[in-house]
Amino acid sequence: MEFELNEDQQQIKQSIREFAEAELRPHVMEWDEAAHFPVELRPKFADVGLMGVLIPEEHGGSGLGYVEYATIIDELARVDPSIALAIAAHNSLGVGHIFIAGSDAQKDKYLAPLAKGEHFAAWGLTEPSSGSDAISMKTTAVRRDGGWVLNGSKNFITNATFAETTVALAITDRAAGSHGISAFIIERGTKGFSVAKKENKVGMRASDTAALVFDDCFVPNSNLMGAPGQGFIQAMKVLDGGRISIAALAVGIAQGAYEAALKYSRERHQFGRPIAEFQAIQFKLADMATQVDAARLLTYRAAAMKDAGKPTTKESSMAKLYASEVGVRVAEECVQIHGGYGYIKDYPAEKYWRDSKLCTIGEGTSEIQRTVIARQILRA
Repeated sequence: MEFELNEDQQQIKQSIREFAEAELRPHVMEWDEAAHFPVELRPKFADVGLMGVLIPEEHGGSGLGYVEYATIIDELARVDPSIALAIAAHNSLGVGHIFIAGSDAQKDKYLAPLAKGEHFAAWGLTEPSSGSDAISMKTTAVRRDGGWVLNGSKNFITNATFAETTVALAITDRAAGSHGISAFIIERGTKGFSVAKKENKVGMRASDTAALVFDDCFVPNSNLMGAPGQGFIQAMKVLDGGRISIAALAVGIAQGAYEAALKYSRERHQFGRPIAEFQAIQFKLADMATQVDAARLLTYRAAAMKDAGKPTTKESSMAKLYASEVGVRVAEECVQIHGGYGYIKDYPAEKYWRDSKLCTIGEGTSEIQRTVIARQILRA
């Protein structure tokens, strides 16, 4: 059993850390305040291999595994969780769904532009009235000569306003329940497909989040992934991998918050000495460091199992559940250690705190993760 990254993985970790420090760190608060995702950095994202991490080289990707992917998301989130979230949604969800369920023709057409950074991807499952209860979605797809006509909307979609390629799920047979949901690839500019409200969020503000609308949107048969009714099963496979990326995102947030708290505790003096010398602060730092390590180990276990081709439904949910809740706890303690300075924007503590909470909600709430885990252990 290995608990350390190998030499190649360490090099990837270091290169992404250097990229994040040089290209992201100077602009974190600027992008956050403006709720701006830096699409202009897409060529640089592509140059360091962020756009097709898990995609084989023959399709233009980096051909890396989930351990490397978790390391990349971890390092990005340590500096700017918003950018990490956008990259994770692109790779795990939009691109991931096409890679998992797309036909050879669909992969040939869509994967290379996505993996090379020419296009961004989005993924549409959540709707205004269906979140955890995905089967109750209202978006429909009705057969029409040569294709399908979609009507409905999607909500809280990452990368929505600038994605050139979107994978969306719709009901094709209401009576069939979860076996009546299908997945479609929709290209930007398709008639009847539009972006609606952009959300004004508490955290992850530089990550673009908006609603999508389908108004008699015609999609050709060639853009249906798999057979009709396979979309929900495909989506569950996508989420198994996606939850590893959200776990890694939460670990990165916790790591960044811990490092900020550690740095501040050494610099801040009270009663004539650094606050790091007080046992109350030391205990907080010890708990933070331990929780971050534990969350990272759970995350890397799930990633290693994924790379080994093993089922990871339980392990992905465990990693996502624990890491996301650790992210919130560690970020909150970071604020506490900073005291009053933790509540103002001159220090990084408040942003880690704001950003962390989304990890307990997106790609399945903590409550849903507990439900998934319970079902898995009770089946054993």
